[in-house]
Amino acid sequence: MIERTLNVATRDGTMETFVTHPQADGPFPAIVLYMDVWGLREELFDIARRIATVGYYCAVPDLYYRWGRVRHEFRDANGRMISLDALDEERRSRVRAPMFKLSDAMAVDDTGALLDCLSGGEPVRAGAMGCIGYCMGGRHVLRVAGSFPERFRASASLHGTRLVVEGNDSPHLSALKAQGELYCGFAEHDPWVGPGTIETLSQAMTRAPVTYHSVFHPGTHHGYALPDRDIHDKPAANRDWELMFAMWRRQLMAR
Repeated sequence: MIERTLNVATRDGTMETFVTHPQADGPFPAIVLYMDVWGLREELFDIARRIATVGYYCAVPDLYYRWGRVRHEFRDANGRMISLDALDEERRSRVRAPMFKLSDAMAVDDTGALLDCLSGGEPVRAGAMGCIGYCMGGRHVLRVAGSFPERFRASASLHGTRLVVEGNDSPHLSALKAQGELYCGFAEHDPWVGPGTIETLSQAMTRAPVTYHSVFHPGTHHGYALPDRDIHDKPAANRDWELMFAMWRRQLMAR
């Protein structure tokens, strides 16, 4: 495996991006991994490595670059990352502060810069690519799938936040322009998924030129899919992986 850091030029500065891919047989279909509220860290890099081991080029952009190198990790006595709701108010506010500064429009703009960079000499196959996002990254997946429908043909949102909000700029409405396939994994206990979100999203996607499918994981909590988390649910996460890898094979490997 090869891994390194790309410095992606954007309109607002330089975005550090972790990339990993196999050593041989490129170019590879690309997957963009969108971070959650905690920012870049080894946990996300390990997820990228898992994706790369089966033949993909995976990029993890640091969307917090505008505010420096933001890295947050708080661990319990067993070495697991402590969930946001289990932190005291001071640390919770510190973690959430950069999230409130990062707009969806910024994430979409940064994605455009990343796509330009990946087409400029990286071992990335031209054409269709995929993406995966956790927490706020799950919302960014809906945004970029609708903003770059010809590129993102296999998109996955896991315990995404604020996917459906009031108004004409709701993320789920952005996803009406998505193509290929879109997958969402939902936790049973998730304060960021409001009443009716799952049904509203499902109904909306019937009007979109995308094949939409989702799984509701009973007994799970927001953050279940992240492997180092104190509330990680391995069966639910593995079910997501089974479905995502199948989606990526259909949409990306067969082309």
